[in-house]
Amino acid sequence: MNMEAFVLGCGGMMPLPYRHLTSVLLRRDGDLFLFDGGEGTQVSLRRLNLKWKKINAIFVSHTHADHVTGLPGILMLSAQVDRNEPLYIFGPPKIAEYIESSRKVLDMYINYPIVVKEITAPCDVYEGDGFKVRAFPLEHTKTCVGYTLEEYDRPGEFNPEEALKLKVPRGPLWGMLQHGQSVKNEDGVEVKPEQVVGLARKGRKFSFVTDTMYLPTIAPEVKDSDLLICEGMFADDCADQAKEKKHMTSRQAATIARDANAKRMALIHYSPRYNDKDLELLLKQAREVYPNAQLSKDRMHVEIPYVE
Repeated sequence: MNMEAFVLGCGGMMPLPYRHLTSVLLRRDGDLFLFDGGEGTQVSLRRLNLKWKKINAIFVSHTHADHVTGLPGILMLSAQVDRNEPLYIFGPPKIAEYIESSRKVLDMYINYPIVVKEITAPCDVYEGDGFKVRAFPLEHTKTCVGYTLEEYDRPGEFNPEEALKLKVPRGPLWGMLQHGQSVKNEDGVEVKPEQVVGLARKGRKFSFVTDTMYLPTIAPEVKDSDLLICEGMFADDCADQAKEKKHMTSRQAATIARDANAKRMALIHYSPRYNDKDLELLLKQAREVYPNAQLSKDRMHVEIPYVE
């Protein structure tokens, strides 16, 4: 089952000719999840030629304009496909008001259900086949939340040779063992799953953190992420400004990744003061703390494989 992230925009505050505002699309097999929808989101979706008009859910960090101004267009264009499934939208207080007022002012034609749920406390907000999405509080100039999409553990590897040794014939009984059920072998003797199935294998975890000041409480929430996409808006020389505006430096983002034992971390939500060449400084400072840091780029594609 594939899991992959597409960075649709990596900028903060205002778009640049070469950098759209923050937005990430996560694709897990046939499911699509959008994390924030800044200005330019549709442009990247079209340039990547992604079949995105049946997004399952949208997860909004907060209602600052650079994270939501791309959403009305997404909602309107999603009405152009034959859709019966509801679109779920999650976010902090005010997201429902923003969606409803956009629909009214723009006189949107919407031919599918939209379900908006506001988040007021850390909790699991969405559950799908084999995974869940959790929201947790961040600290910004207005209410803001981060998200993790985490898969449940997968069954351990099945040992067919051992099953045959234990006189369990190939067929439906093997499937029952793989799903945790004991069976009777050809001699009527009980065979338990743990005799032929290895230890459970950990699922994958994707985390999305922006906008926020540095908080030590973030690392436990994103612990063991296979991919952590985390704001790193400023370089070290702007640390005071970052604190004042409740943002992070790339070094602080790297500290979270290190403390969380993340496998990979991609910086996002750069200040418009930095051009693409300047971003190398943010990356350098992050890698002094966490060597597996990388820079997000518009339309960047990142696969998130299983780690057996």
